[in-house]
Amino acid sequence: MVQLDIYGTLVAASLVLLTGRLLVGRIAVLKTYTIPEPVAGGLLVALALLAAHATTGFQMRFDTGLQAPMMLTFFACIGLNADLASLRHGGRRLLVLLGVVLGLLALQNLLGMGLATLLGLDPLIGLLAGSITLSGGHGTGAAWGAVFAERYGLASMTELAMACATFGLVLGGLLGGPVARYLTAGLRLPGQRGAGDASPTAFEAPDTVRLITAPAMIETLALIACCLMGGHAIAGVLKGTAFELPVFVCTLFVGVILRNGLAALGLYQVFERAVSVLGNVALALFLAMALMSLRLWELSALALPMLVILLTQAALMAAYAIFVTFRVMGRNYDAAVVAAGHCGFGLGATPTAIANMQAVTDRFGPSQVAFLIVPMVGAFFIDIANALVIKGFLLVVDLIR
Repeated sequence: MVQLDIYGTLVAASLVLLTGRLLVGRIAVLKTYTIPEPVAGGLLVALALLAAHATTGFQMRFDTGLQAPMMLTFFACIGLNADLASLRHGGRRLLVLLGVVLGLLALQNLLGMGLATLLGLDPLIGLLAGSITLSGGHGTGAAWGAVFAERYGLASMTELAMACATFGLVLGGLLGGPVARYLTAGLRLPGQRGAGDASPTAFEAPDTVRLITAPAMIETLALIACCLMGGHAIAGVLKGTAFELPVFVCTLFVGVILRNGLAALGLYQVFERAVSVLGNVALALFLAMALMSLRLWELSALALPMLVILLTQAALMAAYAIFVTFRVMGRNYDAAVVAAGHCGFGLGATPTAIANMQAVTDRFGPSQVAFLIVPMVGAFFIDIANALVIKGFLLVVDLIR
């Protein structure tokens, strides 16, 4: 087994991103279905390591010490880019998307528990393979896995939750592009609109050249550090209470307060170009590290019933994005980008949603509406809504048991 230190892991992640860009640029099917570059490169490495492990028993372990800071930096940048004045303009659509997301949370749990019961599993296992790990991700899965093991005496729940969340992360990155391609067929795309349309901003076009000064970069790094420090502090205070939230949600919240509070007091205006560059770098490195670190041979140990549940959940997500998310959000290009993002955070995580949307907008044109509402719903409101939905389903399970 080869163990890479933090520097070797950073080099490997950078090579994964460069490889992903090369693959998407040269393989037509990846470009056609707008597969994000970190997903393409990360999965190639994960598959190569799977083949090496299957044939020779070789394993490569990466130092994941930078993975959490990269994720938190990305969410801090989302918060620092959230202008509440602009958010008010998208308020109605934000509420509509939240309603759409609530519908999926309920369906994921109903489907998971129903299939688990039919396949002879405990309904709680189906709930774990529902909104807990898919819309909730690794953090929510680990938390509820520990609760299920302690409260209900179910063994290996945390490990099962991690496997389900990882499976969802992969599928979330693969589904968004094909769904968007299907939905954009026949639509009027931004490239076909008038020249007076707004240009892409923030996270919409990660390849856009942005002029940044060294002082602006240092100021932005200081703001991000404040977000990370404040997010950890708030999460620590809320831990164990009824208002407990993941660290990344608290970090995003601090970013929103900092950006809008400093602007309201007339003390400082956030330099959005620096925030978007740092946010895109953190996003790309986080996804590359997460996907190249997948130990796919452990996922292959999932029992057949769990694979059936998870694959059915993926089919539900694709159908829901096409027939519900897209239609309710307006049946236009913005709705198609939102649907691609929903595939990302409905099965994986908000970073996957942003990567999905970036892949679509990089090819077809900007969608400021999608980049305004999806990060707020996927990174903030969904965790609160998911916690309420999960607790509601647990009350039903307790009554049945």
